Amino acid sequence: MRNSRAIELYHAGSGGMAFFIFSCQRVDGSWGMLFHTSNPDGILGLECQTELAATFTRRQTVMTSEFELRFEAQQIDEHILKLGGGPAAIERQHARGRLTARERIAQLLDEGTELLELGLWAAWGMYQEWGGAPSAGVVTGIGKVADRRVMIIANDATVKAGAFFPMTCKKVLRAQRIAMDNRLPLIYLVDSAGVFLPLQDEVFPDEDDFGRIFRNNAVLSAAGVPQFAAILGNCVAGGGYLPVLCDKLLMTEGSGLYLAGPALVKAAIGQTVSHEELGGAAMHAGISGTIDFREPDDASCLARLRRLVGLLSPDYTRVSWTKQPGRPPQDVNHLFVPQQRQEYDIRDLLPCILDTDPFDEYKAEYGQTLVCGYGRLGGVAVGVVANQHKRCRPADGPLQYGGVIYVDSADKAARFIMDCNQTRLPLVFLQDVNGFMVGRDSEQAGIIRAGAKLVNVIANSVVPKITMILGGSFGAGNYALCGKAFDPRFIFAWPTARYAVMGGEQAASTLLDIAVKSLRREKQTLDANELEELRKKVEASYEAQTDVRYAAARLWVDGIVPPEETRNVLLTALEVATRFDDDREFHTGVLQV
Repeated sequence: MRNSRAIELYHAGSGGMAFFIFSCQRVDGSWGMLFHTSNPDGILGLECQTELAATFTRRQTVMTSEFELRFEAQQIDEHILKLGGGPAAIERQHARGRLTARERIAQLLDEGTELLELGLWAAWGMYQEWGGAPSAGVVTGIGKVADRRVMIIANDATVKAGAFFPMTCKKVLRAQRIAMDNRLPLIYLVDSAGVFLPLQDEVFPDEDDFGRIFRNNAVLSAAGVPQFAAILGNCVAGGGYLPVLCDKLLMTEGSGLYLAGPALVKAAIGQTVSHEELGGAAMHAGISGTIDFREPDDASCLARLRRLVGLLSPDYTRVSWTKQPGRPPQDVNHLFVPQQRQEYDIRDLLPCILDTDPFDEYKAEYGQTLVCGYGRLGGVAVGVVANQHKRCRPADGPLQYGGVIYVDSADKAARFIMDCNQTRLPLVFLQDVNGFMVGRDSEQAGIIRAGAKLVNVIANSVVPKITMILGGSFGAGNYALCGKAFDPRFIFAWPTARYAVMGGEQAASTLLDIAVKSLRREKQTLDANELEELRKKVEASYEAQTDVRYAAARLWVDGIVPPEETRNVLLTALEVATRFDDDREFHTGVLQV
């Protein structure tokens, strides 16, 4: 079909697999959408298709590039992820008289507010041999309950009965880390069968596995971070410790809390006991005394949970949502250029993100490939470090390329970050970085020394750091501009982001060279066609790994953000990040100067 694109999306639910295919066809200069579904288990229904089509139409009726098509495919993929185990699994959950994780969260949140979901793409494309685990079988995010910001962690029982996969553990641990760093109250909505046994060796023992969650419960409690737990279904084996380690514990009728279920108890000690006698809500309310509140159903439990959260001290926030941006946030879609080799001026994007207040650029004529300066976000003063993505002419020396960190820009950024720490200004990083400059001149000028200085001050910063990846995030550039390894309070990415140790073309050439040398050592030769086929395979593999969804699946970023939503997401992140200051003094390690 002429001028058409077809994008196939895979979804693994609890009942099997479904393939959802749409094609985008250009007719008279406009793009339209046709849906095609292969749906053996009812994963996607007509209602869902209609909603997705409406979303596509609302966002943009005319599409002009491969990137825009990919972005729309990603939007549709997000809708599929939010179905969890799919309609059949949702119906089974409802048949038990229980709400789904997302329905529970919707009832829990204040009316008119939304969840800033974190880790939606967790485990994307992983565990396919087990049918997949959409969103790693748990929903996490920040929302408002009784006018208090809270972190919510809700098991999705429609995905393998809420069992813990390796990525489930990492996702819960990330949510706990954010709550701890920002002293954010935690709400656990528990409905889980425990560890996913076929992968128990990857879930059970290590310091970033299942047991670390309970350790964190205890540490959070000791730090005075409020924790609430509501058992709304299964809570078995080691998972039973999580709610009991919380400050307040609620449980609904029909739920179960026990270290071993009736069948295991029978097999282990020969005792015949009912579900209710062993771990029902009535038993734990009246006999063991383990729970604080017994509730008849989800709705009454969530209502009481809201009242209990309302007993907390009111939030204090420095962020104002009434402040206006310097330019409409949606303008970023026209100003930003996703192609790595094309240029744009990062200064044009900043007004779409920051308040109308002037942006005071720091050392504007020096180290120009990094733009540093002071602005305001929601009325809060912040320091901004952003990659410039156009060629710059320094006062002395050759032309410098955008997206590359040179000696002068690294020195400038290090000095600026130290100043922000001295004045306790939160830092916002906007990454579109190819890495540090290489070559004889750069090495002789001390690029390693300058880069090490920048890494040192980032690592030792004591102010909140928030990172948004716009385009490339390659190699040591990722580290130097506060990648995941350098403790940002939050790290988000645009759909255009690319994550890797080096750029795709360089990596493909290097990997191809290694593969060819290996074949030659084995006395194998390749003709031109075979060499080209091998190159394509290498490039395709590397391209798949640099896709931002690959990074999000492994929680290297907290979420993928539409560019026009950047300001709102950063406002929420800043509101949370400025809740708490531990008053640590700023010190660096040894600096090579």
